[in-house]
Amino acid sequence: MIRNSVFFWLLYLILVPVTNAQEESLSKKMEASLYMEQLQDSLGPVKVLHAEPLYIDLIRDLGARKGEREWNIGLGLTDNLTFDTYEALVEYEFAPVDRLGLEIEIPFLIYAAQPNTSKDTIPSSKMESLKLGIQWTFLVNELAATSMALGYIHELEFNNFKEFGNPLFTGNVYNPFFIVAKRWGTHFHSLIYTGPVFEQDFLDHSWQSRYELNASAHYMISGTSNFVGVEFNQSFEPHDFDMTIRPQMRVSITENVLVGIVVGIPVNRENERFSSFLRLIWEPKDPLNNK
Repeated sequence: MIRNSVFFWLLYLILVPVTNAQEESLSKKMEASLYMEQLQDSLGPVKVLHAEPLYIDLIRDLGARKGEREWNIGLGLTDNLTFDTYEALVEYEFAPVDRLGLEIEIPFLIYAAQPNTSKDTIPSSKMESLKLGIQWTFLVNELAATSMALGYIHELEFNNFKEFGNPLFTGNVYNPFFIVAKRWGTHFHSLIYTGPVFEQDFLDHSWQSRYELNASAHYMISGTSNFVGVEFNQSFEPHDFDMTIRPQMRVSITENVLVGIVVGIPVNRENERFSSFLRLIWEPKDPLNNK
């Protein structure tokens, strides 16, 4: 009798924690699945949830639905060898029709000399450019949790503040790009954003080109839009290669307001040290479906 009681309690102590752990794991999976279904299966065409990188961000979500829109304010600081670069941007993106995103952005660059550095040796501060972008998601495969898109960004570069208006514009930047993103299960996300960049200088009539390859991987927390991850921003030029690794996280403040925090760690950059970037994201409610 006593032996049977001991056996029963030992069996209970072994099975109950295992059952609780299984139930907790199942609960988390169900919570994550319900959250994805809520985002993906609302009114509109099929859309797959993907984690969007914070530094090289997309022009609306992949598979964007008509009426979606978003405001971004970005602030950044880069520590160079002889000066600091302060970056700021204001960006508005929206989807006029399903799966098509448009964007307008105005970035600013402010340069500050470090001690023992002459101000005449650093770049001049400026409103960097008027940036216009378009992105078309041509493939959404819900079964494979994969999306693909083509896009184009055009920048009309402004002159610096010292010579602003004389002339007003100094060049063009042409940037076609391709995006492929895949979600692995309910938590893990990967994305590649790549394309060439061509720079045209109006003053000396010169052209420069480079190729950019931006890869990212993220882990999204169950039942939320919060994530942690990393970007690998790579630039290939003739006889030169630069890469910056950017660990990052995104946190929801309210239902429609998020904050992204990014740290930049340069690899093989001769004149740049660590950097940081903060992105404030506001998604107004969609008037079409009140989301």
